Amino acid sequence: MSESSRVVVIGSGPGGLTAAATLAAVGHSVTVIEHHTIAGGNCTVFRHGDYEFDVGLHYLGNTSPGSFMHSLLRALGIADRITFRPLDHEFDTLIFPDFTFRVPSGWDEYTQRLTDHFPHDEQAIADYIEILRAVAIQARAGSGDHLFQWGLASLSSLYDHCGLSPECRGVVSHWSGLYGSAPHESAVAIHAVITDHYMTGASYPEGGGQMLPARLVEVIEACGGEVRVNTTARRIVVEDGRATGVELESGEIIAADVVISNADYKRTMLDLVGADHLTEETAATVTDAVMTYPLLCVYVVVDTDLSARIPNTNFFVFPSFDAEAPYEALRKGEFPDEPFAYMAFASLKDPDNKRLCPPGHTNFQIMTLAPRDYHTWGVESGPTDGTLYRRNDTYRERKSQITESLIDQAEKAIGPFRDRIVHIETATPLTQERYTRSTSGTSYGLMASPDQTGPFRPGYATEIENLYLVGASTQSGHGILGTMVGGIGCASAVTGRDLMRVLAPDAVPLVDASIFPPDPDDWDPMEASRGEAMRQLRAQRTSS
Repeated sequence: MSESSRVVVIGSGPGGLTAAATLAAVGHSVTVIEHHTIAGGNCTVFRHGDYEFDVGLHYLGNTSPGSFMHSLLRALGIADRITFRPLDHEFDTLIFPDFTFRVPSGWDEYTQRLTDHFPHDEQAIADYIEILRAVAIQARAGSGDHLFQWGLASLSSLYDHCGLSPECRGVVSHWSGLYGSAPHESAVAIHAVITDHYMTGASYPEGGGQMLPARLVEVIEACGGEVRVNTTARRIVVEDGRATGVELESGEIIAADVVISNADYKRTMLDLVGADHLTEETAATVTDAVMTYPLLCVYVVVDTDLSARIPNTNFFVFPSFDAEAPYEALRKGEFPDEPFAYMAFASLKDPDNKRLCPPGHTNFQIMTLAPRDYHTWGVESGPTDGTLYRRNDTYRERKSQITESLIDQAEKAIGPFRDRIVHIETATPLTQERYTRSTSGTSYGLMASPDQTGPFRPGYATEIENLYLVGASTQSGHGILGTMVGGIGCASAVTGRDLMRVLAPDAVPLVDASIFPPDPDDWDPMEASRGEAMRQLRAQRTSS
C-alpha cells in the first residue's frame, strides 16, 4: 500500500471511524460513506422534541488513563476532548424474584460478594473466577494454557466443571445480555473479556454516546478525510479478484486502492461483494454464519426526577435464575412471557446534559433481546429488502405487547411510573435494520459461540485483494471498545504496520491535539457527526 492510498470505508460505526481516523492520521486519503444521516452506527443518538436518546452506548468499562480507550484517544489527539463520568461503584443491580445482587467494581470484591451471597459455592466460585480471570488476561496476550483449554469451551461447561449452583449461575450469567447468547452457546472467552472489561468500573461519556463519533469525525476531517452521510453503497467493485472501488445507489463510483467494510458481515460478503466473487467454501461459511439475537429498546421520559430514590446504576430484572430459559423462547421466534429487562438511566449518568430532557424529568431505556425471525413481526423480510412494516397490524400489536411487558419488569426495579410517562417509543430489530442494514437487526454481529469466536471469526483481510473488514463480526469482537480495537487492527493490516505501538504510554501521538480549535458555545456532537458537506448544506437551508 502506498503512503497516500485512496481508502473508502463503508459504514461509520466506531470500528469504521477508528480505522478511518487512524489511516487518515498516517497520511492516506480517506472517504467514509454512511447510509444514515449521521455517523456513528450504534454509537449515535436521536432526538424527538426536548428529548435525546442513545441508540447503543449505555456504559463503558476500562476508560481510565492508561486504558486502551484512553490510549487510543490520546494517539488520535482527542483524549482531552472526551470526559468519562463514572457510574456508582456498584454499577449493575440485578433483581431476581427472591433477592437483589449488586455488582461491584474489582475482581476481588466481585468474588467476595458472590461468596458472601452463595457461601455453599465458595470453592466453586474461587475455581470459576480463577479460570475466568486467567482467560481474560491471556485473551489480551493471545496465548496461554487457560485460554487454550477454556477460551473456546462453552460457558455452561465451565459452570459444570466448577460445580456452580443454579442460583449462582443465574447471577454470573447476567453479562450474557451484553453479548446476546445463552451459556451453552457462548464461548468462555467472550464472557471472560466482557466481565474483565467492567472490573475496573463503569463510565459514560459526558454529552452522550454521540461524543465518540463526533470526535473521530473531527480527526478524519482535520487529517484531510471526508465523511459522507446519507450515502448508500450498492456494491463493492471487484475486478480480477481485487476491490477497486465502491458503487453508490446514486450510480456514482468512488475509485479506491483499498475498501474497508464496516457494514454488516453477511451483507458485505453476499450483497456488496456477491457470492460469485467468493470461493464456494467462503460463500457457504458466510451463508451459514449465525448472528446474535437483536435488541428491542423502549425509550422513556417521566415527569419526575428519579435521582433521589435510585442509585446511578444499571438495573437487570430477571424472572428466574435459569439463564437458558429466555433464549429457548427466542430460538422459537417468541418472546418469553416474562422477558428479562435491562435498564439504563441517561439522566443519572449524565445529569448536566440539557438535551436529554427538561429539569425535573428522567430519561431512561428498557431493553431486552428479541427473536431473529421476521415472522415474529408479521413480515417475510426486512426493510433492507424494501419491506414496509410500521403499519403492519401484527407488528404494531407485538410491539405494544412487549412494551407493556418491559414496563411491568421495569416497575419491579424502580416502582410504578406508568402514570408519569410523558414520552415513550419502542425501537424493534426492524428499526435497527432500517438504519444500520444489519442482518436481522442485530447490534452485536456474529454470535460469540465457540465455533464463531477468536480464530473462527473473520479476520481483517479477506480473500478479495484490497478488501478489508472491521466491526462487530471480526476477531476483535463487538461493543464500542471491541470494534475500536478492531479499527486499529484493521488499519495495521491495511498498512502492514503495527499501529498498536502508538498506544504505548511513551509513543508519540499520531495527531497533535493542538490542531483542533476549541468548541464554539453552540457546538453539537450530533451536527459534528454529519460530516462537513452535510453541515454546510444544513447551514445553507437554515439561512435561506
